[in-house]
Amino acid sequence: MNCDVLVGTSLVDMYAKCGDVFESRKVFDYMPEKNVVAWNAIIGGYLRSGDTASAVFLFEKMSMRTSVTWIEMIAGFARSGDTVTARRFFDQVPPELKNVVTWTVMVEGYCSNGKMEAAREVFEAMPQRNFFVWSSMISGYCKKGDVREAKFIFDRIPVRNLVNWNSLISGYAQNGFSEEALKAFGKMQAEGFEPDEVTVVSVLSACAQSGLLDVGKNIHDILGHKRIKLSQIVLNALVDMYAKCGDLVNARLIFEGMTERNSACWNAMISGLAIHGQCKEALELFHRMEDSNERPDDITFISVLSACAHGGLVDEGIETFSKMEKYGLATGIKHYGCLVDLLGRAGRLREAYALIKRMPIKPNGMVWGAMLGACRIYMDMEMTEQVVKDIGTLDSNIGSGDNLHYVLLSNIYAASDRWETAERTRIAMVNEGFQKTPAHSAFVTSGT
Repeated sequence: MNCDVLVGTSLVDMYAKCGDVFESRKVFDYMPEKNVVAWNAIIGGYLRSGDTASAVFLFEKMSMRTSVTWIEMIAGFARSGDTVTARRFFDQVPPELKNVVTWTVMVEGYCSNGKMEAAREVFEAMPQRNFFVWSSMISGYCKKGDVREAKFIFDRIPVRNLVNWNSLISGYAQNGFSEEALKAFGKMQAEGFEPDEVTVVSVLSACAQSGLLDVGKNIHDILGHKRIKLSQIVLNALVDMYAKCGDLVNARLIFEGMTERNSACWNAMISGLAIHGQCKEALELFHRMEDSNERPDDITFISVLSACAHGGLVDEGIETFSKMEKYGLATGIKHYGCLVDLLGRAGRLREAYALIKRMPIKPNGMVWGAMLGACRIYMDMEMTEQVVKDIGTLDSNIGSGDNLHYVLLSNIYAASDRWETAERTRIAMVNEGFQKTPAHSAFVTSGT
């Protein structure tokens, strides 16, 4: 292949970024002259494809390296989860090539792998920081659920920008701190920052979690005033917000007006219908999804199975459960919990119990709670005694980790006039150090 360095380098880079590392390497090998950009491009291609051995081989053959070369190696190994090797390369970077981007890539590598102590160590040692590294730290702590530390980092930022605010607001929303997310949104605007798509999606999520329909509608209005693009992710967030807040009319209007829908959008609409009692409509929408180009995922099936359970659609629920294999989806504990709840609500306690016993995965509190809730509804003492025996054989995480089982058992015994047994159950609960907490978990609804 007769091509000059510029054209050859462009081809190497193009093939590498398109994921065709074989063609990229072929062009690279044919180049009579290679500049450092071509070397960096092929190394980056190998790292993105997961071929770290080839990347290291070429790295060691390079006669000259730039800061980009080192950054490719650090980022590539961090992306593959090998932060130890990434750190080794980071420590080997010549001082004159170790710039703020190099430091940031190492911090981001640790953050993306959940290693916040190591990230903090490098972060605190940085001679200077850019806005991206501050956001990396905030997002990293939020992913670990440490919102307090994320806020501490945020408060240290000398000059904030929109990306920093978005990291904090998104972190609050992802961890269920809806009120804090909305307060931060207000402060952000007070400081003169205009929201973008990322901001809007996070704030709409906070509204959805808190059921704040009026606030969500105000955010919807802001979209038009601020001329924020109604991208698919924004439309999905609107559907989710309206659906979870119970405004199914507006949720449906937006949903039906979308030219493209991904699984997140279908799931939001199906889940909204299920949550608000429109169970048959949720099932119908699921069938529409099956006929569309979008394949259902495991979240879709949880929503549909929940709808079937609440709507008493037993046969439909069993049929839906059986379809998971057709779509190549693994059946998880939540799916089994929904099916147990479905059978239990319908009074088919023996079938529900048999399902639990043949489950390929260990039943957890949700599953046993659904079973006990059904026993309570139908006052089946024989089945209750059997379930009690099974729970008693489980490890401490299940057998004594959730006071709701004790509460349900006590209520079952009390309702059948077995007051002494009920009292013993409550005493056992106290001895375990539990306190009765209202409306604690999903399977409480089994008894309603």
